Amino acid sequence: MTEQGLPITEGAQHTVRNAGKVILVGSGPGDPDLLTVKALRLLQHAEVVVHDRLVSAEIIALINPQAECFFVGKQAGYHCVPQSGINQLLVELSLQGKQVIRLKGGDPFIFGRGGEELEALLPFNIPFEVVPGITAASGCAAYAGIPLTHRDYTQGVQFITGHLKNDAHQLDWPLLGKATHTLVFYMGLTQSSGIASNLIEHGMDAAMPVAIIEKGTSKQQRTLQGSLKDLGDLAAQAESPSLIIIGKVTQLASKLDWFSATLDTAE
Repeated sequence: MTEQGLPITEGAQHTVRNAGKVILVGSGPGDPDLLTVKALRLLQHAEVVVHDRLVSAEIIALINPQAECFFVGKQAGYHCVPQSGINQLLVELSLQGKQVIRLKGGDPFIFGRGGEELEALLPFNIPFEVVPGITAASGCAAYAGIPLTHRDYTQGVQFITGHLKNDAHQLDWPLLGKATHTLVFYMGLTQSSGIASNLIEHGMDAAMPVAIIEKGTSKQQRTLQGSLKDLGDLAAQAESPSLIIIGKVTQLASKLDWFSATLDTAE
C-alpha cells in the first residue's frame, strides 16, 4: 500500500466515457470487527483508497497492500485537504478509469459529508455506490453500555453536529433545551461549554446526566460522566475523537459497560 501525493490540477480536461467508479464506504467507529462484510471485501480488493483521519490504523492495515492510498484527513482547526480538493481528487481519479474507494469513519451519510462528495460526481456522470457503516453514536454508545433509547428513560434519540457550516449558530436551542429524548453531539468537544450553557438557558436541567465517550470502540476507549453543568470541565479532560451524549440513559453505563471489562481481562 503506497501513500501518494494529491494529483489535483485546476481545470483538468477529462472525457466522461473513461469514468471509473466511486464507492463510498463507511468504516464504522474504529473497531475493525465492526466493518461490514461488504466493506471488508472491497478494501481487500481495492485499487485506490481515499481515506480520512478517523479511519483506524487497524482498518487501514486491511487494505489491499497493492492499492494506492491517499490521505485526506481533517481535524478541528486544520484541514490537510480542503473539501473542494477532496471532491476534485475523487473526480480526477475516477475519470482515469479507476475504481475509487472513498473510506470514511462511521457512516458516510451521518455527518460524513458523503452526500456532498457524491453530488460533485454528478456533473461528470461518474457512477457510484454507498456502503453504510456503523455510525459513532450507536457504535460508541453500545461499547460504553449506554442504550440510546430505553423505555424507562427515553423513547427517542437525536443526532446533532457540534460543528456547523461556516461556524453559524443555527441550532434550535429552545427545542433542544426542552428535549425529553437522548441528545448525541458529534464533533462537539470544543463547543461543549456553549452546548451546556445554551441547553440550560433554554430549559434543560443543569443536573441532567451526560457522558463523553473518548476514542470509542478502541482499546483506548474512556467514558467520562457527570452533569450538564459540568460538561465543559469534562470536555477539557477528553481528547478527540469524542462523542457527547446527554440524557438519563447515560447513567446506565455504570451497570452495562461490558467493553471496559474485556479490556481489563485482556491486560
